[in-house]
Amino acid sequence: MNPQNGYDIEDIAPGMSAEISKTITDADIVMFAGVSMDTNAVHMDEEFGRTTMFGGRIAHGMLTASLLSSVLGNRLPGPGVIYMSQSLRFRAPVRPGDTVHAKVIVKEVIAEKCRVVLDTVCTVGDKVVIDGEAMVMATSRRKREAAGK
Repeated sequence: MNPQNGYDIEDIAPGMSAEISKTITDADIVMFAGVSMDTNAVHMDEEFGRTTMFGGRIAHGMLTASLLSSVLGNRLPGPGVIYMSQSLRFRAPVRPGDTVHAKVIVKEVIAEKCRVVLDTVCTVGDKVVIDGEAMVMATSRRKREAAGK
């Protein structure tokens, strides 16, 4: 792994994986609401949340999904990666205090285009809360060397 550029396409193989874990706090939810401008009461108001099918406040789905971006940008492929697409299926709610485990697994490497397809999943305990698939553009050692960098 290149610390500036993460894993180059030449070093990535199907089956490789990386993950992170984060406990979602009230502060995370409030800050995400501020950045995203999504102040839906189901995220912000416990009393309102109790009136919904969730029985209480839940974190923004995209807050949870953003942990996948952290894995891709910091671990695999890592620094230098460019997100190209992401499909998401929201399977279960995440609540303040839940610890989310975000994991990516290399599914396919398209070396000639510097593309990597990865399965993505977020879990809380044994429960899948989000799953999907990402495509990213990885860095290339050969292309850097050819450009003299």
